[in-house]
Formats: sequence, structure tokens, C-alpha cells
Amino acid sequence: MWRKVLLVGMVMTLAASLLVAAPVTIRFWHAMNGPLGQMVQKLVNEFNQTHPNIVVKADYAGSYSETLSKTIAAVKGGNPPDIVQIYDIGTQMMIDSGIIIPLQKFIDEDKTFDVNTLIPQARGYYTANGKLYSLPFNSSNPVIYYNKTLFKKAGLDPNNPPTTWSQFKEACKMLTIKNSKGNTVQYGFTSGVIGWFFEQYMAVQNALMFNNENGRVSRATKAIFDDPAGLRIFNFWNDLIQSGVMINAGPGWDNANGIFASQKAAMLLDSTSDVGMMLKQGKEGHFEVGVMALPHPNGVPYGGVIIGGASLWMINTHNTQREQAAWEFIKWLESPKQQVQWSKGTGYFPINKNALTRIMHEGFYAEHPQYLTTVFQLLMSNVTPATRGGIAGPFPQIRATVEKALSKMFNHEMTPSQALKWAQDQANQELQEYNSLYQ
Repeated sequence: MWRKVLLVGMVMTLAASLLVAAPVTIRFWHAMNGPLGQMVQKLVNEFNQTHPNIVVKADYAGSYSETLSKTIAAVKGGNPPDIVQIYDIGTQMMIDSGIIIPLQKFIDEDKTFDVNTLIPQARGYYTANGKLYSLPFNSSNPVIYYNKTLFKKAGLDPNNPPTTWSQFKEACKMLTIKNSKGNTVQYGFTSGVIGWFFEQYMAVQNALMFNNENGRVSRATKAIFDDPAGLRIFNFWNDLIQSGVMINAGPGWDNANGIFASQKAAMLLDSTSDVGMMLKQGKEGHFEVGVMALPHPNGVPYGGVIIGGASLWMINTHNTQREQAAWEFIKWLESPKQQVQWSKGTGYFPINKNALTRIMHEGFYAEHPQYLTTVFQLLMSNVTPATRGGIAGPFPQIRATVEKALSKMFNHEMTPSQALKWAQDQANQELQEYNSLYQ
């Protein structure tokens, strides 16, 4: 009888140990598709192999806006992911949602994680009310890609690109070519109608999008971008279009990229995250690609650029074990080794200082100076309320409104000053409606 009791006891002990040893499964929703999504999965696979007590299941949840909407719906349905990748302008909405755990909680508790290893410009955007709510992951900012080959043909120095708006306008004129019939066959510059670019050029001038220090000291209640800085931007772009040296690529990114790749435009405003793709297109098109920092208005003190891309948020699942596992994964993604791998594999710059140093010592930037420009521009940026970026609840709608205003201006429906005022008026309506929900 005692043998039977002993056997039963051993089986129960073994079952209990297996139960304790069972890995914790967490879900990670991201907005990276195509090669970027493959790189995310590669990192996830590596983590799972090196952390047998945790299983991360990664799923592509759609575009940035789709991922945000899907996450809120999943929380309401009682089946949320543990970690979600949300774009920069979703920050205030995530804070207001009540569905997240600020990562400051884990940073304060985990003495193995040094938040100071993250470059200040990267973490500044996601800090509000003294708390770091999420951690940057795929970080970028805008740059000007330029065709060095066409620069040489136009008599411009490809190693000395323009740094001011007046120099940029002059370069655009020299790079614009018309045929015998007077039709433009090559433009100096192209860009998609992207509201993010407007926000960046506001930061370049150290100008704010919203009151209350860009929504940093308290909730943003007014848009304030209808000011001299905002009007400079609208006038600058409008002058380039109306003078015929810039081709308006319309909404989105793809058309502008195609124009640049086909060498119908010598310069392109785009994201640093596309540097790898641009170099590939240049190689296939037999032209050399350069990268320049955003030129700034003459006589205006330089501020800097804002971190773009997205960050990692932890959803409050009310499950301590899963939350701790989620923190381990986020912390791992922020570490130097993974940041080196992510940066080299995607074009997003590393947000960890030690990763940046490692890449430099490996000689990667010496071989690929275009990547260095993308990082250098961010590191040269002052950390101010303007360059930390604005946070506002209806920011996605406000960005879309700015894009509509630019289109109205380009289509001669409004003057630059009228379009800018219209955009701010619409933004203030959006802010009033959104903020009424939190009074």
C-alpha cells in the first residue's frame, strides 16, 4: 500500500513541477509588414529560443491606426494582447485609455535596466507627467534623400548639400530640367503630402504645435501652429510648387518614392527608416544616393527634429506573471545587441547609446555614411518641448487635417495663410470635442 501511495505522490509532484515549469505565453501585436515584419519575427524567434520560460506570439495587426483601433476593441472584448506597438501620435490616446501600465513602473522596480542608456531624444517623446509610458522601438525622423549623380550633372557639390531653405531653393532650380517643348522632365524635389513633415519643420524652428508646452505640462487644449513658423512652412512648400521646381506627389509615400527612384526628381523628403530601400533603388537605377539633414529657414534658430515611428506599450491584463514576461521581452528588445540587429536590418536607428557605439566601432557607419546622417541629425537636436513633439488626444485627426489643408493650398483652393488658419480652426474643434470626454 505504501508503494502505491509513494507512486501517487511522485506523480503528483512531477505534475506540479511541470505545471510550474510551463512557459508563460504572451501576445505581441505590431504594425510592421513585409521585410520589417520578417525582422520582427526573427527577433521574436531568437527571444523564444533563449528564454524557454516565455513564449512570445507576434502578429501583424495592420497599419498604425488599425493596430490602435484593434487594440482598443480587443480590450473591450476581454482578449487584449500583452504588448502593442503604437505610433507616436497615439500617445495621448493610450494614456487616456486606461488600458495600459506605464513602463515607468517596471523601470523603477528593475535595477538591471538603466533607462539612461536610451538616447534622450528617443525617450523624450514618450515621457509625460514625469512618467515614461512606453519605450521607443522603431524610431525614425525625416531626411532629404538626394541623387548625387544628378547633383554632379547640375554642377552642384554632392558632398556639400544645402543646409538652408534659400540654398535648397537654389539647388531645386539648378536640378529642374525642361525639354524643348517646355515640359518639365526632371524636378528638383518631390514629396508626399504628409502631415508628419509639417510637425518636423515646426520643431526645426523650435515652434510648438499645441499650448501647455506642446501638451507636456498639462493636456493640450489649443492648437497654436497658425503662427510665423507655420506660415513659413506653408509658404516654402507653396513657393516650390508654384515655381515649378517641386512635383506634388499627392497623399502617402509610395508615389513620391517612385518619382525619386525613376530619377524624375533629384531630391525626396522621406523617413530615415527607408534608407536601406533608397540605397537599393539607387544601385538598381545606377545612381548614388546621399542623405542630408532637413534644411532650415534662414535666420531662424535651429531646434531639431522629433522622434518618429512607434513605441512599445504594455496592456494591463491583470495577470502579474504575463506582465512580468512582457517586461522581459520589451527590456530585451531595448538592449544593445538587439538594437544593433534591428537597426542594421531595417534602417531605423538604434535608440540605445551602447548599440550606437557598437555599430560605430564595427565600422558600419564608415561603410554606410547615409545611415550616420540619420542618427547624427537626431543627436544634434536640442531636447525642448518642441522637439519632444506634441501630444494631443485627436492628433491622428489633426495630422490628417493638416494634410487636407496642404492639398487645398497646392490645388489653389486657398492661400497659404487661409489654409493654415483653416487647419488650426479644424484642429481646435477636434481638441474641444476630444477633451470634453475627459473633463
